[in-house]
Amino acid sequence: MTIKISGTGSALPEKILTNKDLEQMVETSDAWISERTGIKERHIAKGSFAYGRSHEAPQSRRGLPQAELEGREESVASLSAEACRRALADAGRTAEEVDLILLATCSPEMLLPCSACQVQSAIGAKNAVAFDINAACSGFLFALQTAHAYIVSGMYRNALIIGAEVLSKIVDWEDRGTCVLFGDGAGAVFVEASEDDHTGILSMTAGSDGSRGGVLYCRERSVDYADIFEDQGIHICMNGGEVYKFAVRQVPDCIEKALAKIDLAPGDIDQFVLHQANLRIIEAIAKRLHVGMEHFPYNVDRVGNTSSAAIPLLLDELNKSGRIQKGQLLVLSGFGAGLTYGACVVRW
Repeated sequence: MTIKISGTGSALPEKILTNKDLEQMVETSDAWISERTGIKERHIAKGSFAYGRSHEAPQSRRGLPQAELEGREESVASLSAEACRRALADAGRTAEEVDLILLATCSPEMLLPCSACQVQSAIGAKNAVAFDINAACSGFLFALQTAHAYIVSGMYRNALIIGAEVLSKIVDWEDRGTCVLFGDGAGAVFVEASEDDHTGILSMTAGSDGSRGGVLYCRERSVDYADIFEDQGIHICMNGGEVYKFAVRQVPDCIEKALAKIDLAPGDIDQFVLHQANLRIIEAIAKRLHVGMEHFPYNVDRVGNTSSAAIPLLLDELNKSGRIQKGQLLVLSGFGAGLTYGACVVRW
């Protein structure tokens, strides 16, 4: 037994922030950003952009009403809920049929309750178990592999797997090295048990290297940093060079290991759906795998780096546009803070 993806969905904030817009905010240019990252624009959630640029902690409140939790516009939970509704519609399922909700995020609005439980309430998935996973940009893959373990064990029959981020609230909008990279959004897939071992997830790999966590980090924001707010890493902090070197080495390696488990080679794969961190990283990975860029679809130019949302966002775009055909072999692979990495081989 394995699991198959039966439906996909996504949701992006309405506001688009272009490179030209960023030229008015920091010392940068459209040409500089495009050349180094391949990014032209990104989506920014309502309400988070102003907060992301301020040096003020969010106002403390007691007893936040459930209606307010569910009614916030363009939060991790609301974007996730919309992506889930679309994934369920694509799969031809109802929310009450869902057994498990796993939401991968590193930018939730609330510490308690978890974002997955907010999504459960918002979509009416009253029979589901729900919880969050944080493996940063690898989070969606880790959640997908967790769902695989649950379903194959017989514990659950199906799951909604979500990757969602509102990174704009944890970006330092005065740091041109990071603020040009990130965007907001959510992607979701509905997965269910499959008795056909030749369809669905065929192979998986995953790993972590906590000793290198310092190259990409962000401190927890609920603590009162009033006296040390400027220099304690409460925004995303990244050593871009080290992250690049890690990605272009580790991602091809974990892809090849996943393929070797089922006697396949990179040349056998129809499409590589990779974490959309940076177009230059994707190009370097393609080169190391000796596979042409025509097998590496991307949308990083239009949505930026959306962390755990990147893979399901792109997967939904490919699915809805008909660019994935039944029977095709896909590789899903990503890397992120932790440092974490993983890959899945999927027959569509």
